[in-house]
Amino acid sequence: MRAQDYFSSHPVFTHEEFLASRAETPGRSWRTADSLLAQHVAAGRLLRIRRGLYASVPPGASADGFLVDPYLVATKASPDAVVAYHAALQFRGKTYSVWHRYTVLSRSRVRPLSFQGNEYAAVCPPAALRDREDLGGGLVEEPHAGGMVRVTTLERTLVDLLDAPALGGGWEEVWRSLETVEFFDLGAVVAYAERLGSALTAARVGFFLEQHREELFVEEEHLKPLRALAPRRARYLDRTRTPGKLVKGWNLIVPERVLDRTWAEVA
Repeated sequence: MRAQDYFSSHPVFTHEEFLASRAETPGRSWRTADSLLAQHVAAGRLLRIRRGLYASVPPGASADGFLVDPYLVATKASPDAVVAYHAALQFRGKTYSVWHRYTVLSRSRVRPLSFQGNEYAAVCPPAALRDREDLGGGLVEEPHAGGMVRVTTLERTLVDLLDAPALGGGWEEVWRSLETVEFFDLGAVVAYAERLGSALTAARVGFFLEQHREELFVEEEHLKPLRALAPRRARYLDRTRTPGKLVKGWNLIVPERVLDRTWAEVA
């Protein structure tokens, strides 16, 4: 495959991926590949995002003004990167606020990246799932902007955000973002929460589903396994131990602002 053909079909790619595409052609060395990449960067046909990561500039576009799709960049942050948390909701247009920070799950050590006004950061998968080949499931690849984006499903994202609300911007942003989603596969939500195995997170998920019972068509069959996982003693919803009211069904002490969703009153 000619280099230009490769670039036109790979909007964002890594150095290793480009080398692999050239390996099928006899006589092609890594030095030749590096020289080609450098030539195309100099000619404005490629953008160097960081060492080993490139974006193709479409014909007719200027390298200085071309904006690279951030979800494609996030997916290529590491070989196993998966767009997650707030970024996974934003990918599907389901967030209350628009962010320019993109979080990915990755087992690899990934240095934070700043590019074209966007920030990219990697977090380790939850400890209970880190050694699973599929990281506990709920990972999909979806076509986007001429490439493929690895991203968590809406169901996994719901649980992940309630497990690590700081990665979603705190309770108000998490609540209001999740409330823009019209439908969840509740069986998948419960199954992933069970795999995660956190009593506190199971209670948070159960409380959220119960609070949105009518909108999300939640049945007792969905709540029962979450109640079985919930803490036996009262726990604070927030790790900062914000005072609130005890929701006995979940043994959660919930701040009144979350319990009553008072932020909606001043929206």
